[in-house]
Amino acid sequence: MEIIRAPKVTLLARQQFLGHPDINWTSDSDNDPQQLVEFAGRLCYLSFGKDVKMIGGHRTIQGRTSNQEYLANLLEVKHGSVLEHAVFTFLFEGISRALTHELVRHRAGFGYSQLSQRFVDESSIGFVLPPEIEEGTPAFDIWKEGCLAALSSYRQLLDQVSEQVADEPSPTLRRKRARQAARAVLPNCAETKIVVTANARAWRHFIELRASPAADAEIRKLAVAVLLVLQVEAPEIFGDFDITPLSDGTESAAARHSKV
Repeated sequence: MEIIRAPKVTLLARQQFLGHPDINWTSDSDNDPQQLVEFAGRLCYLSFGKDVKMIGGHRTIQGRTSNQEYLANLLEVKHGSVLEHAVFTFLFEGISRALTHELVRHRAGFGYSQLSQRFVDESSIGFVLPPEIEEGTPAFDIWKEGCLAALSSYRQLLDQVSEQVADEPSPTLRRKRARQAARAVLPNCAETKIVVTANARAWRHFIELRASPAADAEIRKLAVAVLLVLQVEAPEIFGDFDITPLSDGTESAAARHSKV
């Protein structure tokens, strides 16, 4: 039985900022998501900093020249809507079904594609060790025994139901019917994989809620891992989060500019 102790977070995609051919403006940042957020914010007030004639006879006005200063002001005044234009896509692996039950409750600004237990044979599935359970303790022994029993039951049930539906003419449907029945005995700690796309405002909200000390320990570990990636990808958008060690050895994070 494979025991999984930490999530794996992979950034799959980010946006490319192409600019506008008729607006003579460039940011001092070469970071695509941060350029896009700055452009969106400047468009609201036509503050591109150059005397550029726009459609409808509008001209731009002088504005801040630093991307860092501009985004810091957006966070401070909580102009969060412009953050919704910057989008990041992750693959999460080594997380439990219990975690994704909480994750998919985040609806605004999120999109999900999760591994299907109906289609995928879980006979060799891994199990995510809850952070509260330490190896070498009675709690670990109880947890491991439960996982092994569930996996054994899954395999037996898969064989039994496969025999029951043997007269189904479609091989694909036979497999689906057997696997969808057998998955009923798998626990919440069964490992899963999910592709998640969200905009920067939604990711900030996710981190604010799920990296909190009050959050479930496993999803808190994931939220901190996501934050570490996003602080590299868009430091001016996510750099106001501070990571704090907790007494149980885990970490939490909180933003100096909350509810943006």
